[in-house]
Amino acid sequence: MAEADWVAAVRTVRELAPGGRVLLICHVNPDGDALGSMLGFALGLRRLGVRDLQATFPGPFEIPDPFTGLPGLDLLVPESQAYPDPDLVLIFDVASESRLGALVDRLDTGGAAVVLDHHASNTRFGSVNLVDATAAATSVVAEELLDRLDVPLDVEIAECLYVALATDTGSFRFDMTTPRVHEMAARLIATGLRPGDISRRIFDSRPFGAMKLFADVLGRAQLDPTAAGGHGMVWTYATLDDLDRHEQRPYVLDALIDPVRCVVEVDVSVVVKQTAEGEWAVSLRSKGAVDVSAVAVALGGGGHRLAAGFTGHGTPGDVVVAVREELDRHLIV
Repeated sequence: MAEADWVAAVRTVRELAPGGRVLLICHVNPDGDALGSMLGFALGLRRLGVRDLQATFPGPFEIPDPFTGLPGLDLLVPESQAYPDPDLVLIFDVASESRLGALVDRLDTGGAAVVLDHHASNTRFGSVNLVDATAAATSVVAEELLDRLDVPLDVEIAECLYVALATDTGSFRFDMTTPRVHEMAARLIATGLRPGDISRRIFDSRPFGAMKLFADVLGRAQLDPTAAGGHGMVWTYATLDDLDRHEQRPYVLDALIDPVRCVVEVDVSVVVKQTAEGEWAVSLRSKGAVDVSAVAVALGGGGHRLAAGFTGHGTPGDVVVAVREELDRHLIV
């Protein structure tokens, strides 16, 4: 990312007129990085004296239970209540306009749009684009912009950014966990936050019904050792009926990819989660043999080389066939 991009972003924020309205947006079905980066930055703007602030995301206005304790939730509004013509738009963890849903019109009705992201597949749709594909999380980009705006970290900003960083690095286990990541974590922890409490809330708390749901879904997993040029694929799916039967909200399925990707016989893991009749949110993971970001882009989505996703249609079988056909085209080794 060029220095000129940082300069442009800082200038855009600092040139906001007194009383200017700022709308912060993250992607549909927000995860820890999307919410944490957005709310942490919003709290930083509040410290700068910005008062007319809203944060939002497209789609149903539901916060996953692990994130209901995040600081800054008072800034969140449903998309229907978001400023129709904000003076500044800040967009977090969004790789393309399609992930903005009905809020995409703010790119036209609002002022300058600054995009903060770390997806290599980002389409650079903003007025200013802070896209760092080497960053482990969007929160890394958000923290640097806060620093360049001379916003000091406090424990509330730090908690939001720490949740974002921890979730996108898999609690500091994934390949993108670099010295830069641990240095940032140290700065955040130094504000006084309690990482043990945060980890228990984010990673180690799950309803009993979710455990039973996982048992059902993992029980139908399928192993395909010939997929991905012989590197292998494992896949499973979860339906809306599964959620209803166990009285669970859709967010609990976000963690389902973790036990699936642990299968030692394969490189690629796929979890297909129903979102509507004939529509599925598809999570892809690779251990290094396949660029699943390229697979996802080919199927209308995006992400990172080892972690990506897209929206599929038809039956779970239709979705998995489409994935399988793309795997051989995007082998890394």
